[in-house]
Amino acid sequence: QMVESGGGVVQAGGSLRLSCAASESIFSINAMGWFRQTPGKQRELVASISSAAGSTNYADSVKGRFIISRDNAKSTLYLQMNGLKPEDTAVYYCNLALVDPAEYKYWGQGTQVTVPS
Repeated sequence: QMVESGGGVVQAGGSLRLSCAASESIFSINAMGWFRQTPGKQRELVASISSAAGSTNYADSVKGRFIISRDNAKSTLYLQMNGLKPEDTAVYYCNLALVDPAEYKYWGQGTQVTVPS
């Protein structure tokens, strides 16, 4: 189970930090990812991090602005979002990094991020 939090409304250029509390049984041994979805579009992976936090990857659209991190002791995943743009407006979800976002059915409620244009 994933519980995302930290979303909100922020002006362009601002910052937000998202958090995701995950089940201890799955968190520390799995690569984790942040996904986002806007109405009418497919959910997409925007950032991922290896189980021991030794490796991170980012979608081109967020590279250089977003930073993913994790605290295995707290079973918590983070996404620091800087330089936010209107096109970052979406519902953000966390999950195992290797799930197929088009097929996987087990998602949390997500957290809404809104950057007005």
